Parts: sequence; C-alpha cells; structure tokens
Amino acid sequence: MVQNKNVICVISARGGSKGIKNKNILNFNGKPLIAWSIQQALKSKCFEEVYVSTDSKKIANISKKFGAKIVFLRSKKLSGSKISKFLVWKDALKRIEKFLDRKINFFLDLDCTNPIRKTYDIKKILNMLVSNKNLDGVITITPSRKNPYFNMVELNKNNFLKISKKLKKWPVGRQYAPKVFDQVANLYCFRSKFLRSNNHIYNGKIKGYCVPAYKSYDLDNIDDLDILDNIFKKKILNNNVRY
Repeated sequence: MVQNKNVICVISARGGSKGIKNKNILNFNGKPLIAWSIQQALKSKCFEEVYVSTDSKKIANISKKFGAKIVFLRSKKLSGSKISKFLVWKDALKRIEKFLDRKINFFLDLDCTNPIRKTYDIKKILNMLVSNKNLDGVITITPSRKNPYFNMVELNKNNFLKISKKLKKWPVGRQYAPKVFDQVANLYCFRSKFLRSNNHIYNGKIKGYCVPAYKSYDLDNIDDLDILDNIFKKKILNNNVRY
C-alpha cells in the first residue's frame, strides 16, 4: 500500500463549461458530480490531502462541503477551454507546494467528469508509479474501437481518403494490426518532479493503466449524461462496493 505522505490528489473543475452549463456540479445520482470524485479520493486513503483547482467560488464551496481542500482560486487565464490541462496541473502543484512550504513527491489528478471508477483504480495506478522508479507517470487508457492502421482514415492533399497510418502490408483484420489505445480522461498520476520540469504528458516515460470500455466515458454533452447514468447505476451502485 502506498504511504500517503507527500502524495496529493488534485481535482480540476473550472466554472465555465460549454457543452453542459455547470456540469462539474450538476446533480448526478443525488449529489454534485464533483462530489463523487472527492469522496472516492478520500475513501482510498492514499493521499495526504485532496485539493480542488477551480476558478469558481461556487464549485469551491461545494467541494469544501464534501471534504476537499481549497487553498487557492485558479486564475482566469488558466480557466479557458483552450488551456492545456498539463499547465493547470503545474499551476496547482506550484501553489500547493507554496502553501505547504515543501515539495510533494506524487501528484494524482481525478477527472471529475468521469465518476466511473473504484477506489482500487486509484490505489493500483498510484502503486504502479511508486513501485517503478523509471516511470514519470501512469495514465488511464482503454483499447481503441478504431485502429489507424486498419479502419481510420484521413484526407490527403487532394481531399481523397487514405488510411491514417500505412503499413507495408495492410492487415486483413483489426486484430492483426498493431495495438492502439484511447487516452482516457479518468486518472492521471505523475512524479511531481516531472510536472515541474515539463509541459506535456508524453515528454516523459509514461505507462498506461488499462481500464474496461465502460470506465472510459466522461461527461462532455447531454447525451453522455444518460450513458454515464446508466453505466453508473449498473456498474457502481448495484455493486457490493459502492466506490
């Protein structure tokens, strides 16, 4: 089991969501969406503290009610839809370390728009990183339904279709093509020293924690809400372990 000293969880939740207004705090199965991630993080007992990075006082107040710590409000320039999440993580780490007046060793981000996780996912991804000193980070992935070596296409310079990634011999079936994965907005875990000195996830030695497809859905639009609700009730609430 990972010791929680110098291990923090940060949940990023800006106020200006566009696809669904106020999606980070909308009612999801009886409580604000962000509350599920906060409570999962607290229940895991993996962290010294669980923080929320937000530009919204309303989100901050709701987060505190469910046990998260707010030590800063995120600046507006880091709260737009075009801002890299990596920069948001770097900002949160810098501010939290300043607040604590010491360095943090491990940084884990829970995406609050994806409540389809269990506490064992948090524990496993963190232990993957801690137990391998050669890794800079571990992120959630899932096998992709489409494959750029087989059935994903793009336009060439003449606007005709071409296969996205060409092999010398085109596979006769997707199962014979190189394996590819989707990056899943669920869990991201990093060594803090990597966050401090880089500006992109794939600048480092990153491994994947593979999750089943049902854990890959996150909330972007109103249709996603129905999908998430159905999965959540079937896979989480009806399970013996609530989280």
